[in-house]
Amino acid sequence: MITAELVKQLREKTGAGMMDCKKVLTETNGDEEKAIELLRERGIAKAAKKSDRIAAEGLVTTYVTADQKVGAVVEVNAETDFVAKNEEFRNFVADIAKQVAEKNPATVEELLAQTSMVETDKTIQDVLTNKIATIGENMSIRRFERFESNGLVESYIHGDGKIGVLVEMENGNTELAKDVCMQIAAARPEYLDREAVPADRVAHEMEILKAQAVNEGKPEAVAEKIVQGRINKFYGEICLVEQDFVKDPDQTVGKLVESKGAKIVRFARFEKGEGLQKREENFAEEVAKQING
Repeated sequence: MITAELVKQLREKTGAGMMDCKKVLTETNGDEEKAIELLRERGIAKAAKKSDRIAAEGLVTTYVTADQKVGAVVEVNAETDFVAKNEEFRNFVADIAKQVAEKNPATVEELLAQTSMVETDKTIQDVLTNKIATIGENMSIRRFERFESNGLVESYIHGDGKIGVLVEMENGNTELAKDVCMQIAAARPEYLDREAVPADRVAHEMEILKAQAVNEGKPEAVAEKIVQGRINKFYGEICLVEQDFVKDPDQTVGKLVESKGAKIVRFARFEKGEGLQKREENFAEEVAKQING
């Protein structure tokens, strides 16, 4: 009998998917060494060898249902930007975005454990492992956001998958929501409004602004007033509704949306590879490595 523990052990040793592990264990009557050999012969176990490579390239994409009530933005990473142009990889990322929207996983771990909507005999983890083996690069599903709304959800992709934006609005329309998405992509707001900014972030910024004013030779009482003025500029940079609208800098995003009788509920902005360590290798050295085996 092939136990779940046997499957788990083989999966940890090889990086292969659960279904693949169970299949080869069944074929080899539970002989782990023979099962590993079978996986290697089939090119599946090689995915495990790639697991320590840095995956900081890849693709960001979005999916919104036809009624615009549910949307998702996902980032799937790979080692090189060449893979982002690979049709098999692009289709996989699109499938993941739809899976998130339709199946509503709470975490990446829960997503990986779900049955794939496309390959219904495999989990998402199994599909991912197989993609690593066939495409030949380490890949990972890094993160996702999912919005479900009584209003509308809109999305925008910039730079052929470099930046993905998701916005939820009340009482808005597609054109307005798309403009807001493009604003977020271009202007990189961190928060929706002042209320969303953590108090310690504001306090730290005010300390810096006060020190700047004092260093400029301003008396402390005057410095306090200068800080109050400059903190508004700080909010205008990091808060979406206080940013100048890129298409019409004479009004803020908040004023624009308000004039249309709408309200921005929330947003998500993913930029490919942000915060990840990039692989830096000399091309000549890489070629030498391949020549020397």
